[in-house]
Amino acid sequence: MSETPSVGRAWLMAARPQTLPAGAAPVVVGWAVAVVEGVVAIGPAIAALVGALLIQIGTNFANDYFDARHGVDDPDREGFTRVTAGGLIEPRQVATAMAITYALAVVVGLYLVFVGGVPIVLVGLSGIAAGILYTGGPYPYGYYGLGDVFVFLYFGVFAVVGTYYVQAAAIAGAQFPIAPPPGSISTLAIVASLPMAALATAILVVNNVRDRADDRAAGKITLAVRLGDDWARVEYVALVAVAYLVPLGLAIAGALDAVDGVTLAVALPLVTLPGAALLVRTVRRESGERLNDALERTGQLTVVHAITFAVGLALPVVV
Repeated sequence: MSETPSVGRAWLMAARPQTLPAGAAPVVVGWAVAVVEGVVAIGPAIAALVGALLIQIGTNFANDYFDARHGVDDPDREGFTRVTAGGLIEPRQVATAMAITYALAVVVGLYLVFVGGVPIVLVGLSGIAAGILYTGGPYPYGYYGLGDVFVFLYFGVFAVVGTYYVQAAAIAGAQFPIAPPPGSISTLAIVASLPMAALATAILVVNNVRDRADDRAAGKITLAVRLGDDWARVEYVALVAVAYLVPLGLAIAGALDAVDGVTLAVALPLVTLPGAALLVRTVRRESGERLNDALERTGQLTVVHAITFAVGLALPVVV
């Protein structure tokens, strides 16, 4: 019989600190794009990082709380222990922690709103609402196969582009702009966001493939449940492929002078390809609890990919 964790350990389990590096990864890439474009602003970049981590933690609390309320989690689930369903922390306390964490994200966001204006208000508030409604509310869209879209957009595209945007807006000197200032939206930032969006979604796919049988029995119809086991694994392979095709495409475009400021160094993430290939093999073949390791390793791959991608983007500019 496993030992009951301490209160502090239980809160760490609820916050899921192992997810935070993956939450920070797109901010790193957004900063690197700002280096390439010459619009680095340290204050907004740090605020974007803190805000992203707070939203990640708040969403973790929300998922733990609402999944338990909907009866999706139970002590026999194959994934990592959930504190609400496991009776480790009172549901009301988890809900309070969720509210406090999102409130702190709003406080940090006030500075970003001053810099980025209405676009940041829309993205920030919709991100918090999306985090709550993912498993909460009358229509938890994560239970209807839409969670992959949420993760792709908010933990990938919006995170990278938003990090770039607040820096570019700060350099432009605008205060609470109604619309994005000229030059604050970068095509390179949008393209560079795709690998991070793909890998963030791949983390969710592993989780949902592992839990597919339990989720289906509990009425949680994730995209993995809708696609079926084989096609859900194909989705994982496709997402990982995107993560490597984009840097390769940028490297070729940079070599042809089709993208300013980008060199062959942007293909640096390809050094992680052997590890990614092993992960793909694992996800294609393994099931159940044996995918827990693949889940953690996909998160680690996301971080290493982001670092090498950021270095490949920024190093030729700063050296």
